[in-house]
Amino acid sequence: MFLHMGNDVVVPLREVISVISLEEPSELNREFLKTAEEEGFVVQLTEEPVSLVVCSKKIYLSAISAKTLYKRASSSGYDI
Repeated sequence: MFLHMGNDVVVPLREVISVISLEEPSELNREFLKTAEEEGFVVQLTEEPVSLVVCSKKIYLSAISAKTLYKRASSSGYDI
């Protein structure tokens, strides 16, 4: 199965490690994102991201809420 993250980007669910809300990011999440950006792992799908999707090879910043992404993944039988 696949997870559609917006902006015509789809990844296999088996590659999804975590979905994190950026509505109130913690200091740890900010540091993680900063390091990932410096290392070139971040793919920004929108100018105003509300969620962070950690995959095995990339990290995606999505305009779709973490709650919605979780529902999409769960409806396909995966639990992330």
